[in-house]
Amino acid sequence: MIRIAIVVASTRPGRRGDQVARWVHQQATSHTPQDAGIEYAIVDLADVNLPLLDEPVPAAIGEYRNEHTRRWAKLISSFDGFVFVTPEYNHAIPAALKNAIDYLFAEWHDKAAAFVSYGLNGGVRAVEQLRMTLAEVKVACVRSQVALGLFTDFSITDMAEPGTFTPAEHHLPTLERTLKELIGWVQALATLRPPAATAIAER
Repeated sequence: MIRIAIVVASTRPGRRGDQVARWVHQQATSHTPQDAGIEYAIVDLADVNLPLLDEPVPAAIGEYRNEHTRRWAKLISSFDGFVFVTPEYNHAIPAALKNAIDYLFAEWHDKAAAFVSYGLNGGVRAVEQLRMTLAEVKVACVRSQVALGLFTDFSITDMAEPGTFTPAEHHLPTLERTLKELIGWVQALATLRPPAATAIAER
């Protein structure tokens, strides 16, 4: 079974990422045959609720002292790939996402990632940064990505409120292509990844 996490990167009040993640999940599951052996699950960083990185030992050592870190490691170890749903904040990803990545090291290795971003410029600059960060923890990033415009793919009347996600139809084939690339890379990297149970036991 291939397991893909759809990661909601924004944790702030009035965020829009949860709507986007549900759309990705709905499209992914509706276009995946039940016997394909692929499972998608939403991982919301607001629910994970990690504090600012507080591990005394670098993540590369793998000696996690805190229970919240071990829970996070176990969760990430259970997935083979990721779709990161992220906004762009000041030419970068949200601090919550960078913090969540920095908590771990080996748990990210030899997995694949795809991106669905949103913002005034489609969130593309956040993804540029995210690709570099993920490369450092040995995550392979697919080329295709979905870039959603804040004022073209959302109906917003009050910037303090999330508004309604109304994606343009042309994003659907892009999302389908992105997910197809992701699954292909996840399958190609499978021989490099230890089984999830083994990875957890090694911690």
